[in-house]
Amino acid sequence: MSKEVLIEALNDQLAAEYQAMIMYLHYAAVVTGPHRPELVGFFQPEVAGEQVHAQYLAEKISALGGIPTTTPKPVPHSTDARQLLEYVLEAEKKAIAAYTRIIQLADEAGEIGIRVQIENFLQDETHHRDETQKILEGWRD
Repeated sequence: MSKEVLIEALNDQLAAEYQAMIMYLHYAAVVTGPHRPELVGFFQPEVAGEQVHAQYLAEKISALGGIPTTTPKPVPHSTDARQLLEYVLEAEKKAIAAYTRIIQLADEAGEIGIRVQIENFLQDETHHRDETQKILEGWRD
């Protein structure tokens, strides 16, 4: 496994973290309906966590000799609260898969420090996936 493959995976996830930051900011601003107050409180605090993830990924890409991307993945738009949560759930599932792959690549590259930090990010993403699933399971329009 080359360092370039790890850098590529980190950069792909960096673009996803940028997406997540924008997504949570946007969703907190546009969500409508009777669940708006709770969902604004659910979306807004996530921005800071995603920023921490993005900063770490950018720093590691640079430390490994790569150039961190500046382009986010596209942000799906809706004003429907349930649809926004479904977009969040999909993004969290993708993040979990990406971080699981990065852990494998970090192991292959002997980058134990990256592995440990990414395991922490994986825990964050899993928790948010679970919380989003719980909200959707009890959803009533």
